Amino acid sequence: DQTGQDSTRHRGRAKGEMMDFGVVMQTDPPAGRVIELTKRAEGLGFTHAYTFDSHVLWQEPYVIHSQMLAATDNMVVGPMVTNPGTRDWTVTASVFATLNDMYGERTVCGIGRGDSAMRVIGHKPCNLATLEESMGVIKGLAEGEEVDYNGTRQKFPWRSGGSLPIWMAGYGPKALALCGRVADGFVLQLADPQIAEWTIGAVRASAEEAGRDPDDIYICVVAPAYVGDDIAHQRDQVRWFGGMVGNHVADLVGRYGSEGTAVPAALTDYIEGRKGYDYTDHGRAGAEHTDFVPDEIIDRFCILGTESAHLERLEELRDLGVDQFAVYLMHDQQDETLDAYGQRIIPAMT
Repeated sequence: DQTGQDSTRHRGRAKGEMMDFGVVMQTDPPAGRVIELTKRAEGLGFTHAYTFDSHVLWQEPYVIHSQMLAATDNMVVGPMVTNPGTRDWTVTASVFATLNDMYGERTVCGIGRGDSAMRVIGHKPCNLATLEESMGVIKGLAEGEEVDYNGTRQKFPWRSGGSLPIWMAGYGPKALALCGRVADGFVLQLADPQIAEWTIGAVRASAEEAGRDPDDIYICVVAPAYVGDDIAHQRDQVRWFGGMVGNHVADLVGRYGSEGTAVPAALTDYIEGRKGYDYTDHGRAGAEHTDFVPDEIIDRFCILGTESAHLERLEELRDLGVDQFAVYLMHDQQDETLDAYGQRIIPAMT
């Protein structure tokens, strides 16, 4: 089975060329619902299925990943995203290697510094040096190599070869540079073409500087999508996403300032009204801590409206080099959104 390896192949998009589609879910109980949606998504033409990884707020994802893989034939499964801080890196690597051994190289490791999973248990997100080291250890072990870890040499005696694509999430200049240097893919958690162009450009420039082929880096854009005519209702259902992005961006503003050139104003301006963040409502429709997020941001960061509006935005992202669009499915029209994408939008984009 070459599905896992294929997820890292060169996919520089030309106008009219095919695009991959994924779906992202929270592991709220019952877990059977996540598995059901994953199976449904595969039948509708989605190629990837992901879950949040915040083990206190929701159920443990890797247990559910095993069932998602068992219920599907070719779906690529993974976290969107995990982090280096809540599990030992050798444990994370062992999970991926085991799943790949069982189900045929069908996992991908989305990873970042850690937000909700770390902050909820009283830790700050990991620094980039830790993230870089962890990616090397996790990928190396999961692909059957020997690695340096904690002053020791480690190798899984039961793992030989294999593939684990590492896709790194980030927004800031240093994170984007790290992604371009070492990651197999880049995860951008918003669907604004202006920000996509800036971040993808930064990742590719870093890759080229590191002597890599920038077009080999897989680009995955992740954002809520909601198909329909009632824009006001759609905005209210996905306003949580602007709050989640703002929670990440607040750290960047604290580091770089809101008036510098290191981070585009399109990403930072709206968080001036941010008063705090309640992780008990992380990623949930109707979260009160997201009242500061204006409609303009929702319209830019998410994909809303009629099917033609979705196709227009997706074509714009594809022309920027985006390889995959993954739908955050946290709203009140989960099945309807999957159907609209699977029956009409995905066929039009492939």
